Amino acid sequence: MFTGIIEELGEIKQIEHEGSNIHFTLSCAFTKELKVDQSLAHNGVCLTVVQIDGEDYTVTAIDETLKKTDLSEWKVGRKVNLERCMPANGRFDGHIVQGHVDTIATCESITEKDGSWEFRFSYTSDDITVEKGSITVNGASLTVVDSKDKSFAVHIIPYTYDHTVFHQMKVGDKVNIEFDIIGKYIAKIMKQRG
Repeated sequence: MFTGIIEELGEIKQIEHEGSNIHFTLSCAFTKELKVDQSLAHNGVCLTVVQIDGEDYTVTAIDETLKKTDLSEWKVGRKVNLERCMPANGRFDGHIVQGHVDTIATCESITEKDGSWEFRFSYTSDDITVEKGSITVNGASLTVVDSKDKSFAVHIIPYTYDHTVFHQMKVGDKVNIEFDIIGKYIAKIMKQRG
């Protein structure tokens, strides 16, 4: 389980295709603290560390993951948001994040707000957001500030902007979205009950 509080930016060093899988080799400041078989969220996608080599580590994305995320568009040199699993004795600063991406969204606009930024995203799935509810965008736990049908906006403070991938995002970019797990369960129960 994750919280959506980004720890570090990792850099993609190598991409290797093997059948329908893609192996991504990255580097980050905490590579030496990782272990093989450890879960690590990459732009909100939970991937397992399969190899560690000095400052670099490798994770593998299978076909199912590639179909639901933007990983197939990643390039060498790209920076991605990283978060290790939440320790059982740690503070819970964000919200419950599973690292299981629901869909891809598109950045529709970026508006500077005199000290913060508003990012608007659109998506095609039937999932919903709620005003002041939680949403995960590329692994970052954020608060929805303008919930519409199949779109929402979030406001980004300067610290988050500078220390996550938001500072490199452009209109038209694809992002990984994970909707709030509690909201998803409630929606499913309500749908089953008619």
